[in-house]
Amino acid sequence: MNLLDSLGSLRSLTAGPWIYPVVATSILLDVFLPVLPSGFLVITAATAAATATAATPGMPSLLPLLLCAATASVLGDFLAYRLARRGGARLDRAIARSKRLSLAQERLGTALTRGGGLLVVLARFAPAGRSVVSLGAGAAKRRVEEFLPWSALAGVTWASYSVGLGWLGGQWLGATWFSAGVSTLALFLAGGLAAYLIRRPAAAPAPAS
Repeated sequence: MNLLDSLGSLRSLTAGPWIYPVVATSILLDVFLPVLPSGFLVITAATAAATATAATPGMPSLLPLLLCAATASVLGDFLAYRLARRGGARLDRAIARSKRLSLAQERLGTALTRGGGLLVVLARFAPAGRSVVSLGAGAAKRRVEEFLPWSALAGVTWASYSVGLGWLGGQWLGATWFSAGVSTLALFLAGGLAAYLIRRPAAAPAPAS
């Protein structure tokens, strides 16, 4: 496949208004199925949008794509939070059996109580971190006003970063699959860094003088 064929296939994949509901559905559901390629879809659409012209009608636009991705992210988080909050004893037992979920629930509760929800933002980038944090917040019965604003910030941050990566890749490398792949790799690297920061043990409090 030559460069022109690659360019055409990427644009044909993302052309049309259907790309928005596909992106939104993928993001909405990947809180329950983290294997869905929601980040790649956002980046691919943004890559195509970066080089769209009047001669290429039907291409996605960056601002609607960003709003679509951010809104779907927050709605998915909230749905997982509400389901976990109503999950009852069965979900509590499942979380108690999972060291990862139990630790996330404990750390999230501490972070939100202290007025800092950076953990929620970091978890949005980490593999499956969004699922763990949203379900943990609901199972821990955190108040919605404690969780939702941080979820909104996480959704906007993630969507802006993903769309920005796709746009930059499209500007520098053109609307090609190679460009989308490089941008997706940058998203994975950010996820690895976020996972590392989340796993770091919290600093012990300083002894009282």
